[in-house]
Amino acid sequence: MTQRQSKLLALRSTALAALVGCAFAAAPAFAQQPQQLNTDKTFATFKEEAFGAKPIKAEAPFIRMSAPIRAEDAAVVPIDVDVVLPPGDERTISKVTLVVDENPSPVAAAFTLGQKRKEFAISTRLRVNAYSTVRAVVETSDGELAMNGRFVKASGGCSAPALKDQDEAMARIGQTRFRNLAAKDGAPAEATPFDRAQLMIRHPNYSGLQMNVVDRTYIPAWFVNHIEVQQGDETVFAMDGGISLSEDPMIQFSYHKKPGAKLAMTGTDTQGKAFSADLQQDAAQAETK
Repeated sequence: MTQRQSKLLALRSTALAALVGCAFAAAPAFAQQPQQLNTDKTFATFKEEAFGAKPIKAEAPFIRMSAPIRAEDAAVVPIDVDVVLPPGDERTISKVTLVVDENPSPVAAAFTLGQKRKEFAISTRLRVNAYSTVRAVVETSDGELAMNGRFVKASGGCSAPALKDQDEAMARIGQTRFRNLAAKDGAPAEATPFDRAQLMIRHPNYSGLQMNVVDRTYIPAWFVNHIEVQQGDETVFAMDGGISLSEDPMIQFSYHKKPGAKLAMTGTDTQGKAFSADLQQDAAQAETK
């Protein structure tokens, strides 16, 4: 082989390596785009049933949402939503609905606000059954709808077996803990009119898609379907939930600072079991009916 032929071969090898490198570098983007388009198509199939015929403004900047790109556990995917209406906007927030497009029951939870709020923060944990966009759809006081979302790579969350032993889960079902996060952390209060609380409910939240490992039958759906949080005589929010809320539902939320106004919650599950707690109670003191 001549020196000139060697140089040409080296150049061709370099060019080929560069092309292959570009192809591999671009692969994740090309692989992800169709998945996101498919989940948008799925959303379109149930959008009208869930939200009516009204248009929904996408990628609304006043809705900030965070979720893992790839979930560590598809049955317990952390979701954070912050809704902050811009200055000068005279509207208030009426409702925040969490949606997992590709889940068997896409509407995970709907939070209807009972106070006139221009800011509202909510965090929880969801089941994600397949690669899907997870959305927060916000309704404002004028009836308009807007949303934002994050694409999450996860699968099998709705059929994943419960983490706890079934007998243990039954023994502790309905135990509820309610705590003020700022007070718990002991951090100095920020210059904000809001505090943040965390609500935790012991409940298997069976989806109806999980299998009993002993007899190989499906465990019937049984989940927390309604929660109300009161601050004094006012409702902070009422939540209607479905099978997409994770086992042992956890909800963190912001609420107005109102010294002397007691914060309390009540809830029920799909079998009619009722439970309640206030901010001073812990899991051992929580009332279960």
